[in-house]
Amino acid sequence: MIRSSTIQLKELQLSDKHIFEQFIAGRPHYLAAYHFANIYIWKGLFKIFYCFIEGCLCIFFQDKSGFFMYLPPLGKKPDTSVITRCFAIMDQFNANSSICRIENVEEEELIHYSGFAQISKSGDYLYSREDIIFLKGNKYKSQRSAYNHFSRHYKFQFRPFIKEEANACLSLYRAWARERKRKFGEAVYEKMLEDSFSSHKIAVENSASLGLIGYVIKVNTRLAGYTFGFPLNDQTFCILFEVCDLVYKGIAAFIFSYFCRQVPGFCYINTMDDSGLENLFRIKQAYRPLRIVPNYIIRRP
Repeated sequence: MIRSSTIQLKELQLSDKHIFEQFIAGRPHYLAAYHFANIYIWKGLFKIFYCFIEGCLCIFFQDKSGFFMYLPPLGKKPDTSVITRCFAIMDQFNANSSICRIENVEEEELIHYSGFAQISKSGDYLYSREDIIFLKGNKYKSQRSAYNHFSRHYKFQFRPFIKEEANACLSLYRAWARERKRKFGEAVYEKMLEDSFSSHKIAVENSASLGLIGYVIKVNTRLAGYTFGFPLNDQTFCILFEVCDLVYKGIAAFIFSYFCRQVPGFCYINTMDDSGLENLFRIKQAYRPLRIVPNYIIRRP
């Protein structure tokens, strides 16, 4: 717990999940950031604090670079008073005022931030779940071929994750990250891979408590991939992680499509953003998204 000059900030705990769910559930959200799991898993990289301002839940992240809001104020529609107080709190922790910002603001909420700088950032990719399951038509020819190759050439098991497999999943992540670094050699991507290990660790070790749905794929009894996700709203399921051993040809296409089969009742699949990275952009575009869900950062003018 820390205190600004105006308000007390409580450090986020897993037991706070019900508080966040209460505020997030006010209306449907289509950005993946609006789920407790996708907040809590970043505790390995950030100190995460929250407080209540005029009936709004306000979430702050802090690392060595500074103090910012991961989400806009949640609950009632934020007015200028709430937003001004949020920036005042950030000012107290940031030597450089340009670090002060509100991340992951949805397009329909921009009306509450007139007079502030509204900066577009990488949006979330939204797909038809049916398209990903069946991979029909010429537009999915290469993915369908990869899927069929894997299913025909390997003896596999695809089944729900159990907590005893957490260490095996993390070992696979390390091997997968080394291969990704070797193949792409992008400094930003390499740093992202290093940073993401802690979020994978928190997720697999706390998956049940976080409300995550996870599956593993085994080839000849060897763990070859894992994937986790969560219901984002009544119509949309979000895939949070997908890691696999690419020595098995076609496994990436297979695990993506097959996981979508395991979550009936949803129309859409959200695979989050591409972080502005060219290789992720190409992969996500290849699956023909229905739309990119807009995402904004709010700063003072």
